[in-house]
Amino acid sequence: MYETTYHRAKSAADAATKLGGAEDGKYLSGGQTLLPTMKARLAAPSDLVDLTTIDGMSGISVAGNTVTIGAGTTHAEVAASKDVAAAIPALAALASHIGDPAVRNRGTIGGSIANNDPAADYPAACLGLGATIVTDSREIAADDFFTGMFETALGENEIVMGVKFPKASKAAYEKFPNPASRYAMVGVFAAQAADGVRVAVTGAGNDGVFRHKGMEAALSDWSAGALDGVPTPAGSMIADIHGTSEYRAHLVGVMAKRAVAKAG
Repeated sequence: MYETTYHRAKSAADAATKLGGAEDGKYLSGGQTLLPTMKARLAAPSDLVDLTTIDGMSGISVAGNTVTIGAGTTHAEVAASKDVAAAIPALAALASHIGDPAVRNRGTIGGSIANNDPAADYPAACLGLGATIVTDSREIAADDFFTGMFETALGENEIVMGVKFPKASKAAYEKFPNPASRYAMVGVFAAQAADGVRVAVTGAGNDGVFRHKGMEAALSDWSAGALDGVPTPAGSMIADIHGTSEYRAHLVGVMAKRAVAKAG
């Protein structure tokens, strides 16, 4: 790793000030992506501003039909939360299969969605449930938040403070994990949400997480069989050493059917 200066932020405003005064600073949450990137010498920020030291950045609350999760909440905390399991079981199940125990106990929901890795799990939950991302300056609908691979609608120095998830009448997440990294080669979150059926796909799209509108239309009849024959264009899928675009397109259909069947 290159030499860097570490800062503990006392508040969102303090974090923004510290980052603004750095030559090439980065926010640090769980560090499950940034620190390995630095160790590999693929990134060399002059300063790291730790967001996990800000009061109120972590925690889970349920009010009415909304589950609110602080950005600094770890995957393990979401997975173990009885409140999340009771309100949105699919979200707790998704969190329980992120990475391995070491990753789940350090990685945070805020860091995951702010990084918007194309193979991350949480972006699919946000998009599939129609979540709202809360920052230090505004609220952003998930449909507007994820703008492309590793890209979001976050402004310069803007900080994710938490995520609001609406309950769904039915929801499930199924993924085909890479056997080594456990990242999703394809993950599908299917839900009957307040605004209708939503199907979000991660791990497969050239532009990152996306909604599968063809499947959403077909699932007006909520059954796995309703997805028979619904196409997923291979041309819009990722192709890499782990699988061809055609293979991923096929997996999207398989995982979607499993998610719908699991949701019941």
